[in-house]
Amino acid sequence: MEKANNRRSLGTFITSMLIFGTIGVLRRYIPLSSALLCFTRGILGGLFLLIFVRIKKIDAGVKPDRSVFIRLIITGAMIGINWILLFEAYNYTTVAIATLCYYMEPTIIILLSPFIFKEKLTGKKALCAVISIAGMILVSGVIGDSGAGSGSIKGVILGLGAALFYSAVVIMNKKTPGVEQYRRTTVLLLSAGLVMLPYLIIKKEAAGCLISPTAIILLLIMGIVHTGIAYAMYFGSMDGLKMQTIAVLSYIDPVSALIFSAILLKEPLGITGIIGAVMIIGSAMISEMPTAKES
Repeated sequence: MEKANNRRSLGTFITSMLIFGTIGVLRRYIPLSSALLCFTRGILGGLFLLIFVRIKKIDAGVKPDRSVFIRLIITGAMIGINWILLFEAYNYTTVAIATLCYYMEPTIIILLSPFIFKEKLTGKKALCAVISIAGMILVSGVIGDSGAGSGSIKGVILGLGAALFYSAVVIMNKKTPGVEQYRRTTVLLLSAGLVMLPYLIIKKEAAGCLISPTAIILLLIMGIVHTGIAYAMYFGSMDGLKMQTIAVLSYIDPVSALIFSAILLKEPLGITGIIGAVMIIGSAMISEMPTAKES
């Protein structure tokens, strides 16, 4: 008998998605370079999870061997690059457009799966990928009135770059099974932060860096709430939810990001942008829904 969704887990998962959806808005008010922001976010989030697991006495499972541990570190480094590309995308285009570019990740996975996982590309998934790409063209501002002019094309490219690295992270995670989720996430977050350290030292970006008390508070919120707490809620709620529910509810993140950016940052998408957003998010959701034969 298929398990039912736990109501508490449902609320916790939705809350984590809404928290993730406000990252773009928060980034607008933190006057730090993307590299320094990614470093701080990864270290604060990783340390929070480390403390959280110790306090909750969560069983971390079997310690991964050296090869798996190295693979996790490499995956964490990819997350760091993914973050910095996304944060840079926010600097060049709207939060809404950068987020939609980022959520091209399911389409990239669909197109790569036949080559990497030897999975058959079904007609439904192929059609969804085509619709998603068409939606991306509308959102990018190449045609229509989405609000993305020539000056934000760099933001679109950076957002798509973030989606590409996010896809690489998903693929690496799928190829690294058998590691407890909290242990895995702690290593990934700390690695994502530490990968920025050589760059920060070479560029001396942290030297003489003065920010306001408000910015420090926002930085702590992003590191602890938007990274540590949100990831703890995200993984902690999964056991009480069906996988199909998790897949569909994950799109609360981009949808809420569009709403928050429109309300708080006054960043409207325009008619063609809205159509493109529906095409991207809708096709991604439909591609993850099982057909009658699969269910």
